Amino acid sequence: MMPTAIAERPTLDPLSAGGMLLGALVACVGIGALVGWAAGSVGIGIAIGAVIGIPASIFAVYRAYREAF
Repeated sequence: MMPTAIAERPTLDPLSAGGMLLGALVACVGIGALVGWAAGSVGIGIAIGAVIGIPASIFAVYRAYREAF
């Protein structure tokens, strides 16, 4: 018999996690592009948004699925 704590543990849905990763990354890159456009350099804004977006998207997935880990 499995203990109930293990049986009720939520599972990680890879498709949803990937969508969340992509969505958070695209949002950060978009915000970076807007800030870069306002500052005069869209390319630098996109690069900074991507650098910030990678750890932000990982953190978002971790927060959403922390019970599955």
